[in-house]
Amino acid sequence: MDYWNKETLSAIDSMLNPKSVAIIGASENKSYGGRFMAKALSSEGALTVYPVNPNRNEIQGHKAYKSVLDLPEVPDAAAILVPWNFVLPTLEECYEKGIKSVIVISAGFAERGNKERENLQKELTGFSERTGVRISGPNCLGLASIKDKRWLNASSRPMMGEAGPIGLICQSGATLFGPILVRADECGVGLSYAISTGNEADLDFADFARFLLNDDSTKVIAGFIEGIKNPAKFLEVAKLAAEYAKPLVIIKIGRSDYGARSANSHTAALTGADEVIDAAFKQYGVIRASGYDDCLEIAQIMAGGKKPRADGIVAVSHSGGISSLLADMIGIEGLQLPDLSDNARTGINKILSGFGWASNPADITGFAHREAFSEIIDYLVKEPSSGTLVVASAGKGAHVDKLISVRDTGTHNVTYMWTGRRDQKEGLNELKAAGIPIFYTSDSLARALRHLKDYYGWLERRNESGFAKAQMNSENQERVFKDLESLGRAQLSETEAKQLISAWNVRVTAEVIVNSSQEAAAAVDEFDGPVVMKGVCPDITHKTEAGIIKIGILDGKTGAAAYDEIIQAATAYDSKLILQGVVVQEMVTEGVETILGVFNDPLVGPMLLFGLGGVMVEVYNDVALRHCPILPHEAHEMINEVVGAKLLAGFRGSEACDVDALVATMVDVSQMAAGLAGSLRELDINPLMVLPKNHGVIALDAMAILKQGAD
Repeated sequence: MDYWNKETLSAIDSMLNPKSVAIIGASENKSYGGRFMAKALSSEGALTVYPVNPNRNEIQGHKAYKSVLDLPEVPDAAAILVPWNFVLPTLEECYEKGIKSVIVISAGFAERGNKERENLQKELTGFSERTGVRISGPNCLGLASIKDKRWLNASSRPMMGEAGPIGLICQSGATLFGPILVRADECGVGLSYAISTGNEADLDFADFARFLLNDDSTKVIAGFIEGIKNPAKFLEVAKLAAEYAKPLVIIKIGRSDYGARSANSHTAALTGADEVIDAAFKQYGVIRASGYDDCLEIAQIMAGGKKPRADGIVAVSHSGGISSLLADMIGIEGLQLPDLSDNARTGINKILSGFGWASNPADITGFAHREAFSEIIDYLVKEPSSGTLVVASAGKGAHVDKLISVRDTGTHNVTYMWTGRRDQKEGLNELKAAGIPIFYTSDSLARALRHLKDYYGWLERRNESGFAKAQMNSENQERVFKDLESLGRAQLSETEAKQLISAWNVRVTAEVIVNSSQEAAAAVDEFDGPVVMKGVCPDITHKTEAGIIKIGILDGKTGAAAYDEIIQAATAYDSKLILQGVVVQEMVTEGVETILGVFNDPLVGPMLLFGLGGVMVEVYNDVALRHCPILPHEAHEMINEVVGAKLLAGFRGSEACDVDALVATMVDVSQMAAGLAGSLRELDINPLMVLPKNHGVIALDAMAILKQGAD
């Protein structure tokens, strides 16, 4: 689906780079209208400002207009700072004037938490859809083109920040123009744009991110989001970001579990909001930051770095203790500090003359601030296994110049861990001005380097394979699903769930439903080998707990008795439940039990879950998640993430399992989840038995809940 047309991107451009702006609700005082007016007037470049206020003839030295309809021209954008109950009439006047881009600063909408204001915000959405006028907000603080020093916001903060390659988008204006912008300014992190989106009645995070992908001055998009308004659109912009090779670095708040969500299956019980977000972000190359500092530090290294020529890191410091801690943190992140070659070690030790030690990291004591520093660095960057140089010190002058020259040669990414005072100007300001990524702790530096490495590894794989695309359901698949949907129940029985997954190429057990002990006896005798017998009832999710499952049945006589016991157990479990019969199915004992599940997450859509199966899956919670659909290599990644999946390769003499068949089934089920995203709420295939190599996989049990009547 194409979410962004030329008109949408043009409207966003008019908000961010206007030549003229109407400020409706402008004032003389320090209210929102006054602050917005003052900032607009102090912006650099040619910006014509039209204050609009029916009660004033002049505002802050500029002629004021009674109505936007009285303006001498159609401005590129308008800002609305009027009480909430006047916003819609004001928007109508903007539309009548021909204004296509509006920033609604006014609050008092859905954030108030009552139905009336939620409905009023929906009217803003409807207005935009009806007229084509694009809206940022309401309940936002505005935005800023920091690269052009153009501020169109009502923040109480003074204008600050240096131009740079990072575009910031935040739903919270107070967060953007407060701690994030202040930290960016203090740390020398340069920004292209700063955008607050507020309640997102119309334009949302993904829309502005899409614009920034086209912006040549923006190399990295960083953001702070509380909720994802349109998951499909968010993931689409993440896919496009991969095409543009522009990383997304996001703080996504809301790390608590789904507390009140009803979990009717293993799959639902095994997942939480945070796990889902982490999985989806990882799959689509979105880097999740833990806080303001983390976000800015990762963003700056992504903006200033590139794919390293080699994975090895060479590091140097004036302190052995600092070197040791740095080495620890780099090792914890799984990064490489290769041993120095004999040539480098001998050369550096000769310079040190018995002080410090030539290792990696190198402890070079006071030589970090002497002329010999340049020669030591040359030895390190000539190491063929290195692609990143890390310096931990507080140097200045020639020390900094040398690092800039290494960065400019393009052979190495260069990062700096500053060990001096954060308010020190000498050296630190030189590093900031040069765009050398600066860190203040070894753990944050190591974490950022790992994100850099992971991102370029992910990007390389994505460029080779692309993203999975949802396939159209076949006529047979549609027919099977419609037949099951027509039953009028949300919960399907095991037999019905197996009918569903069979339509998507999942092999299921051979089985027959019986309705008497005599039929049970005859059915058991038809099988060549032991069988399993289970009560068929869509209202009983966990058969073991209800006592309606019998295993290892070898003959008809035992089967007849088992039938009677299952009927009695069901009645004892809940006398109101009615069994649809008893299923007699082949018993499969070879292989490894796994679980394959699907659930429709309210935030990001259909998700696939994989882990070891059986009743212990909820105990160990050793599972992997991906957004649907997936590609074969993503299925392999999921399998490798599950610690217990090592059993699939063969363990202590057991035979290796058919992983290729498992991967194919995972891909097929992910396509089913994508194809039924609006209709299938949950699915468990547990256990999905992975048989020995070349023998495939087989679903021993299944449970499905349809969306119909499930919410």
